[in-house]
Amino acid sequence: MKQRKIPMRKCILSNEMKPKQEMVRVVKNKEGEIFADATGKQNGRGAYVSMDLEIVNKAREKKKLEQYFEADTETLNPVYDEIIRLIYRKMIPKR
Repeated sequence: MKQRKIPMRKCILSNEMKPKQEMVRVVKNKEGEIFADATGKQNGRGAYVSMDLEIVNKAREKKKLEQYFEADTETLNPVYDEIIRLIYRKMIPKR
């Protein structure tokens, strides 16, 4: 049987290539709303972030998402919180 190709994406925070399943997608839609996309299928300009708390916390300090999406900190603080929540949700094993 032919082995399936694993889709790879580049993290905008660490510049590492990782499998898409190990990333969280952050989206900016046409209305200018920025949010973490748990499904990975929302419309809009997307960027991928590694599911690593250390990387996300360093990015928050250096305001990496603010630079990438050209937005203010007040808009993106809830996005950082949502990314961290999604990381914790994926870390907890399903029963």
